[in-house]
Amino acid sequence: MGGMPIRLTGRRPEVSPDRLLSECVPPPRFSGVRFETYRPDPDEPSQAEALAVLRRRGELLAEPRRERSLWSRLRGSKPAGPEKSGIYLDGGFGVGKTHLLASLWHVSADPKMYCTFVELTNLVGALGMRSAVEALSAYRLICIDEFELDDPGDTVLISRLLGQLVGAGVQLAATSNTLPDKLGEGRFQAIDFLREIQGLSAHFDVRRIDGPDYRHRGLPVAPDPWSDARVEQAAEERPGSSCDHFVDLHHHLAELHPSKYGALLDGVQTVGILDIRELTDENVALRLVVLADRMYDRDIPLVASGIPLDRMFTPAMLKGGYRKKYLRALSRLIALANTGMTDA
Repeated sequence: MGGMPIRLTGRRPEVSPDRLLSECVPPPRFSGVRFETYRPDPDEPSQAEALAVLRRRGELLAEPRRERSLWSRLRGSKPAGPEKSGIYLDGGFGVGKTHLLASLWHVSADPKMYCTFVELTNLVGALGMRSAVEALSAYRLICIDEFELDDPGDTVLISRLLGQLVGAGVQLAATSNTLPDKLGEGRFQAIDFLREIQGLSAHFDVRRIDGPDYRHRGLPVAPDPWSDARVEQAAEERPGSSCDHFVDLHHHLAELHPSKYGALLDGVQTVGILDIRELTDENVALRLVVLADRMYDRDIPLVASGIPLDRMFTPAMLKGGYRKKYLRALSRLIALANTGMTDA
Protein backbone atom coordinates (compact mmCIF):
# COMPACT_ATOMS: atom_id res chain seq x y z
CA MET A 1 0.00 0.00 0.00
CA GLY A 2 1.22 3.49 -0.80
CA GLY A 3 -0.40 5.45 2.05
CA MET A 4 -1.26 9.12 1.90
CA PRO A 5 -0.48 10.69 -1.49
CA ILE A 6 1.95 13.55 -1.90
CA ARG A 7 0.46 16.99 -2.48
CA LEU A 8 2.56 18.89 -5.00
CA THR A 9 0.68 22.03 -4.00
CA GLY A 10 2.14 21.68 -0.51
CA ARG A 11 5.71 21.72 -1.77
CA ARG A 12 7.86 24.83 -2.14
CA PRO A 13 11.27 23.55 -3.13
CA GLU A 14 14.39 25.67 -2.90
CA VAL A 15 16.94 24.93 -5.60
CA SER A 16 20.55 26.03 -5.29
CA PRO A 17 22.51 27.27 -8.31
CA ASP A 18 24.83 24.26 -7.93
CA ARG A 19 21.90 21.88 -8.24
CA LEU A 20 20.52 23.72 -11.27
CA LEU A 21 23.88 23.39 -13.02
CA SER A 22 24.45 19.78 -11.93
CA GLU A 23 21.10 18.75 -13.42
CA CYS A 24 22.04 20.11 -16.85
CA VAL A 25 22.71 16.69 -18.37
CA PRO A 26 20.78 14.63 -20.96
CA PRO A 27 17.54 13.18 -19.57
CA PRO A 28 17.55 9.48 -18.61
CA ARG A 29 16.02 8.35 -21.91
CA PHE A 30 19.08 9.76 -23.72
CA SER A 31 21.73 8.73 -21.19
CA GLY A 32 22.77 5.70 -23.25
CA VAL A 33 22.67 7.12 -26.78
CA ARG A 34 25.85 7.45 -28.80
CA PHE A 35 26.77 8.23 -32.39
CA GLU A 36 27.14 4.47 -32.93
CA THR A 37 23.49 3.88 -31.97
CA TYR A 38 22.11 6.46 -34.41
CA ARG A 39 20.63 4.79 -37.48
CA PRO A 40 20.34 7.21 -40.42
CA ASP A 41 17.44 6.61 -42.78
CA PRO A 42 18.98 5.52 -46.11
CA ASP A 43 16.22 7.44 -47.91
CA GLU A 44 17.20 10.67 -46.12
CA PRO A 45 20.88 11.44 -46.90
CA SER A 46 20.81 14.58 -44.74
CA GLN A 47 20.70 12.34 -41.66
CA ALA A 48 24.01 10.63 -42.50
CA GLU A 49 25.51 14.02 -43.41
CA ALA A 50 24.49 15.47 -40.03
CA LEU A 51 25.95 12.43 -38.26
CA ALA A 52 29.28 12.92 -40.04
CA VAL A 53 29.39 16.63 -39.19
CA LEU A 54 28.60 15.96 -35.52
CA ARG A 55 31.23 13.20 -35.33
CA ARG A 56 33.91 15.57 -36.64
CA ARG A 57 32.89 18.25 -34.16
CA GLY A 58 32.85 15.64 -31.40
CA GLU A 59 36.47 14.73 -32.19
CA LEU A 60 37.47 18.37 -31.65
CA LEU A 61 35.40 18.70 -28.49
CA ALA A 62 36.84 15.51 -26.99
CA GLU A 63 40.04 17.48 -26.41
CA PRO A 64 40.15 19.51 -23.18
CA ARG A 65 39.48 23.18 -23.61
CA ARG A 66 42.64 25.23 -23.97
CA GLU A 67 42.71 28.51 -22.12
CA ARG A 68 43.46 31.47 -24.38
CA SER A 69 46.51 33.49 -23.57
CA LEU A 70 46.19 37.07 -22.36
CA TRP A 71 47.67 38.25 -25.67
CA SER A 72 45.11 36.34 -27.77
CA ARG A 73 42.28 37.65 -25.60
CA LEU A 74 43.53 41.22 -25.98
CA ARG A 75 43.84 40.79 -29.75
CA GLY A 76 40.34 39.27 -29.86
CA SER A 77 41.55 36.22 -31.77
CA LYS A 78 39.29 33.19 -31.72
CA PRO A 79 40.38 29.92 -30.10
CA ALA A 80 41.20 27.01 -32.40
CA GLY A 81 38.15 25.04 -33.46
CA PRO A 82 35.33 25.03 -35.99
CA GLU A 83 34.83 28.16 -38.09
CA LYS A 84 31.56 28.86 -36.32
CA SER A 85 31.12 28.39 -32.59
CA GLY A 86 27.81 26.59 -32.91
CA ILE A 87 26.16 23.74 -34.77
CA TYR A 88 22.40 24.03 -35.28
CA LEU A 89 20.32 20.98 -36.21
CA ASP A 90 17.04 21.95 -37.87
CA GLY A 91 14.34 19.46 -38.74
CA GLY A 92 10.97 17.99 -37.86
CA PHE A 93 10.14 15.89 -34.84
CA GLY A 94 11.32 12.30 -34.69
CA VAL A 95 14.34 12.55 -37.04
CA GLY A 96 16.98 12.01 -34.34
CA LYS A 97 18.14 15.56 -33.58
CA THR A 98 18.13 15.06 -29.82
CA HIS A 99 19.87 11.69 -30.22
CA LEU A 100 22.69 13.42 -32.11
CA LEU A 101 22.85 16.34 -29.68
CA ALA A 102 23.11 14.04 -26.65
CA SER A 103 25.71 11.91 -28.46
CA LEU A 104 27.84 15.02 -29.00
CA TRP A 105 27.57 15.83 -25.30
CA HIS A 106 28.64 12.33 -24.32
CA VAL A 107 31.86 12.39 -26.36
CA SER A 108 32.87 15.94 -25.40
CA ALA A 109 35.34 16.80 -22.68
CA ASP A 110 34.28 18.29 -19.36
CA PRO A 111 33.07 20.78 -18.32
CA LYS A 112 29.97 20.58 -20.47
CA MET A 113 26.27 21.30 -20.16
CA TYR A 114 23.04 19.97 -21.68
CA CYS A 115 19.66 21.64 -21.27
CA THR A 116 16.51 22.55 -23.11
CA PHE A 117 16.05 26.13 -24.26
CA VAL A 118 13.40 26.66 -21.58
CA GLU A 119 15.76 25.34 -18.91
CA LEU A 120 18.47 27.73 -20.12
CA THR A 121 16.21 30.78 -19.94
CA ASN A 122 14.97 29.63 -16.52
CA LEU A 123 18.56 29.18 -15.36
CA VAL A 124 19.49 32.72 -16.41
CA GLY A 125 16.37 34.00 -14.70
CA ALA A 126 17.28 32.20 -11.48
CA LEU A 127 20.99 33.13 -11.46
CA GLY A 128 20.87 36.55 -13.09
CA MET A 129 22.71 37.40 -16.29
CA ARG A 130 26.06 38.28 -14.72
CA SER A 131 26.27 35.14 -12.58
CA ALA A 132 25.08 32.99 -15.47
CA VAL A 133 27.76 34.33 -17.80
CA GLU A 134 30.43 33.81 -15.14
CA ALA A 135 29.32 30.21 -14.50
CA LEU A 136 28.72 29.17 -18.11
CA SER A 137 31.85 30.77 -19.59
CA ALA A 138 33.89 27.95 -18.07
CA TYR A 139 32.12 25.28 -20.14
CA ARG A 140 33.72 23.55 -23.12
CA LEU A 141 30.34 22.87 -24.72
CA ILE A 142 26.74 23.90 -24.11
CA CYS A 143 24.03 21.82 -25.80
CA ILE A 144 20.59 23.43 -26.12
CA ASP A 145 17.68 21.18 -27.10
CA GLU A 146 14.40 22.53 -28.54
CA PHE A 147 15.78 26.01 -29.25
CA GLU A 148 12.87 28.42 -29.62
CA LEU A 149 12.12 32.07 -29.00
CA ASP A 150 8.77 32.70 -27.38
CA ASP A 151 8.89 36.40 -26.68
CA PRO A 152 11.02 39.51 -27.25
CA GLY A 153 12.49 39.26 -23.76
CA ASP A 154 13.89 35.81 -24.52
CA THR A 155 15.32 37.09 -27.79
CA VAL A 156 17.31 39.87 -26.14
CA LEU A 157 18.29 37.69 -23.16
CA ILE A 158 19.63 34.76 -25.17
CA SER A 159 21.26 37.02 -27.76
CA ARG A 160 23.26 38.71 -25.00
CA LEU A 161 24.07 35.45 -23.24
CA LEU A 162 25.24 33.49 -26.26
CA GLY A 163 27.20 36.44 -27.62
CA GLN A 164 29.19 36.65 -24.39
CA LEU A 165 29.66 32.88 -24.18
CA VAL A 166 30.93 32.67 -27.76
CA GLY A 167 33.31 35.52 -26.99
CA ALA A 168 34.59 33.46 -24.05
CA GLY A 169 35.31 30.50 -26.35
CA VAL A 170 32.33 28.30 -25.47
CA GLN A 171 31.18 25.93 -28.23
CA LEU A 172 27.42 25.67 -28.80
CA ALA A 173 25.14 22.98 -30.22
CA ALA A 174 21.39 23.33 -30.61
CA THR A 175 18.35 21.58 -32.05
CA SER A 176 15.11 23.13 -33.23
CA ASN A 177 12.39 22.73 -35.82
CA THR A 178 12.70 26.40 -36.80
CA LEU A 179 15.58 27.89 -38.77
CA PRO A 180 17.57 30.48 -36.76
CA ASP A 181 16.48 33.40 -38.95
CA LYS A 182 12.82 32.35 -38.54
CA LEU A 183 12.84 32.14 -34.74
CA GLY A 184 10.01 34.03 -33.08
CA GLU A 185 7.73 34.13 -36.12
CA GLY A 186 4.09 33.79 -35.15
CA ARG A 187 4.82 34.64 -31.53
CA PHE A 188 5.73 38.34 -31.64
CA GLN A 189 6.81 41.00 -34.10
CA ALA A 190 10.08 39.27 -34.95
CA ILE A 191 10.93 41.95 -37.50
CA ASP A 192 11.41 44.41 -34.62
CA PHE A 193 14.13 42.15 -33.18
CA LEU A 194 15.77 41.21 -36.46
CA ARG A 195 19.24 42.33 -35.33
CA GLU A 196 19.19 40.05 -32.29
CA ILE A 197 17.83 37.13 -34.33
CA GLN A 198 20.43 37.62 -37.06
CA GLY A 199 23.10 37.84 -34.38
CA LEU A 200 22.01 34.48 -32.98
CA SER A 201 21.94 32.95 -36.44
CA ALA A 202 25.49 34.13 -37.17
CA HIS A 203 26.88 31.92 -34.40
CA PHE A 204 25.65 28.66 -35.97
CA ASP A 205 26.52 26.31 -38.79
CA VAL A 206 22.98 25.20 -39.74
CA ARG A 207 22.41 21.59 -40.73
CA ARG A 208 18.98 20.51 -41.97
CA ILE A 209 17.88 16.96 -41.08
CA ASP A 210 15.02 15.72 -43.22
CA GLY A 211 12.62 12.91 -42.45
CA PRO A 212 8.99 12.16 -41.60
CA ASP A 213 7.46 14.59 -39.11
CA TYR A 214 5.52 12.88 -36.33
CA ARG A 215 2.78 15.54 -36.66
CA HIS A 216 1.83 13.95 -39.98
CA ARG A 217 1.10 10.75 -38.11
CA GLY A 218 -1.13 12.50 -35.58
CA LEU A 219 -1.04 12.40 -31.80
CA PRO A 220 -1.24 9.10 -29.91
CA VAL A 221 -4.71 8.26 -28.62
CA ALA A 222 -5.48 9.73 -25.21
CA PRO A 223 -6.81 7.20 -22.70
CA ASP A 224 -10.32 7.65 -21.33
CA PRO A 225 -10.24 9.79 -18.16
CA TRP A 226 -10.71 8.03 -14.88
CA SER A 227 -13.16 9.10 -12.19
CA ASP A 228 -11.90 11.27 -9.34
CA ALA A 229 -12.37 8.34 -6.94
CA ARG A 230 -10.27 6.02 -9.10
CA VAL A 231 -7.42 8.55 -9.38
CA GLU A 232 -7.46 9.10 -5.60
CA GLN A 233 -7.50 5.33 -4.99
CA ALA A 234 -4.56 4.80 -7.34
CA ALA A 235 -2.63 7.60 -5.62
CA GLU A 236 -3.23 5.94 -2.24
CA GLU A 237 -2.24 2.47 -3.47
CA ARG A 238 0.87 3.33 -5.50
CA PRO A 239 3.99 4.27 -3.49
CA GLY A 240 5.34 7.73 -4.14
CA SER A 241 2.18 9.03 -5.82
CA SER A 242 1.00 12.62 -5.84
CA CYS A 243 -2.60 13.77 -6.15
CA ASP A 244 -3.76 17.34 -6.75
CA HIS A 245 -6.73 19.13 -8.24
CA PHE A 246 -5.91 20.57 -11.67
CA VAL A 247 -6.86 24.15 -10.74
CA ASP A 248 -4.93 24.05 -7.46
CA LEU A 249 -1.91 22.67 -9.29
CA HIS A 250 -1.74 25.32 -11.99
CA HIS A 251 -2.28 28.06 -9.39
CA HIS A 252 0.65 26.61 -7.45
CA LEU A 253 2.86 26.50 -10.55
CA ALA A 254 2.24 30.22 -11.02
CA GLU A 255 3.86 30.84 -7.62
CA LEU A 256 7.04 28.88 -8.40
CA HIS A 257 9.89 29.76 -10.73
CA PRO A 258 9.87 27.19 -13.56
CA SER A 259 13.46 26.24 -12.65
CA LYS A 260 11.94 24.57 -9.55
CA TYR A 261 9.45 22.35 -11.39
CA GLY A 262 11.93 19.48 -11.53
CA ALA A 263 12.56 19.64 -7.77
CA LEU A 264 8.79 19.74 -7.25
CA LEU A 265 8.74 16.16 -8.56
CA ASP A 266 11.52 14.83 -6.32
CA GLY A 267 10.60 11.34 -5.12
CA VAL A 268 7.32 11.27 -7.08
CA GLN A 269 6.72 7.98 -8.91
CA THR A 270 3.21 8.67 -10.25
CA VAL A 271 1.44 12.01 -10.76
CA GLY A 272 -2.32 12.10 -10.13
CA ILE A 273 -4.37 15.06 -11.35
CA LEU A 274 -8.07 15.53 -10.63
CA ASP A 275 -10.57 17.29 -12.89
CA ILE A 276 -8.39 18.31 -15.85
CA ARG A 277 -10.11 21.19 -17.67
CA GLU A 278 -9.72 23.04 -20.94
CA LEU A 279 -7.15 25.80 -20.63
CA THR A 280 -7.99 29.31 -21.79
CA ASP A 281 -4.97 31.22 -20.42
CA GLU A 282 -1.78 30.92 -22.46
CA ASN A 283 0.42 31.58 -19.40
CA VAL A 284 -1.16 28.67 -17.54
CA ALA A 285 -0.81 26.48 -20.62
CA LEU A 286 2.90 27.24 -21.01
CA ARG A 287 3.56 26.41 -17.34
CA LEU A 288 1.86 23.05 -17.88
CA VAL A 289 4.14 22.49 -20.88
CA VAL A 290 7.21 22.92 -18.64
CA LEU A 291 5.77 20.56 -16.02
CA ALA A 292 5.01 17.99 -18.73
CA ASP A 293 8.62 18.20 -19.92
CA ARG A 294 9.98 17.62 -16.42
CA MET A 295 7.62 14.66 -15.94
CA TYR A 296 8.65 13.21 -19.29
CA ASP A 297 12.36 13.61 -18.51
CA ARG A 298 11.80 11.53 -15.38
CA ASP A 299 9.40 8.98 -16.97
CA ILE A 300 6.73 9.66 -14.31
CA PRO A 301 3.38 8.01 -15.22
CA LEU A 302 0.21 10.10 -15.09
CA VAL A 303 -3.29 9.21 -13.89
CA ALA A 304 -6.03 11.79 -14.42
CA SER A 305 -9.74 12.58 -14.33
CA GLY A 306 -11.71 15.33 -16.07
CA ILE A 307 -11.64 15.94 -19.81
CA PRO A 308 -9.43 13.82 -22.12
CA LEU A 309 -5.88 15.12 -22.32
CA ASP A 310 -6.17 15.88 -26.05
CA ARG A 311 -8.83 18.49 -25.23
CA MET A 312 -6.74 20.34 -22.62
CA PHE A 313 -5.46 22.93 -25.10
CA THR A 314 -8.05 24.85 -27.12
CA PRO A 315 -8.19 24.48 -30.93
CA ALA A 316 -7.00 28.10 -31.18
CA MET A 317 -3.92 27.27 -29.08
CA LEU A 318 -3.11 24.29 -31.30
CA LYS A 319 -3.14 26.60 -34.33
CA GLY A 320 -1.29 29.51 -32.72
CA GLY A 321 2.32 30.54 -32.26
CA TYR A 322 3.01 28.01 -29.49
CA ARG A 323 1.49 25.13 -31.46
CA LYS A 324 4.68 23.06 -31.49
CA LYS A 325 5.07 23.34 -27.72
CA TYR A 326 1.49 22.24 -27.08
CA LEU A 327 1.70 19.33 -29.49
CA ARG A 328 4.91 18.16 -27.83
CA ALA A 329 3.33 18.46 -24.38
CA LEU A 330 0.23 16.54 -25.47
CA SER A 331 2.31 13.80 -27.03
CA ARG A 332 4.34 13.46 -23.84
CA LEU A 333 1.42 13.64 -21.40
CA ILE A 334 -0.59 11.11 -23.40
CA ALA A 335 2.39 8.73 -23.45
CA LEU A 336 2.76 9.08 -19.67
CA ALA A 337 -1.00 8.60 -19.18
CA ASN A 338 -1.02 5.51 -21.40
CA THR A 339 1.61 4.09 -19.07
CA GLY A 340 -0.08 5.17 -15.84
CA MET A 341 -3.68 4.44 -16.75
CA THR A 342 -3.17 1.06 -18.40
CA ASP A 343 -0.95 -0.19 -15.59
CA ALA A 344 -3.83 -0.53 -13.18
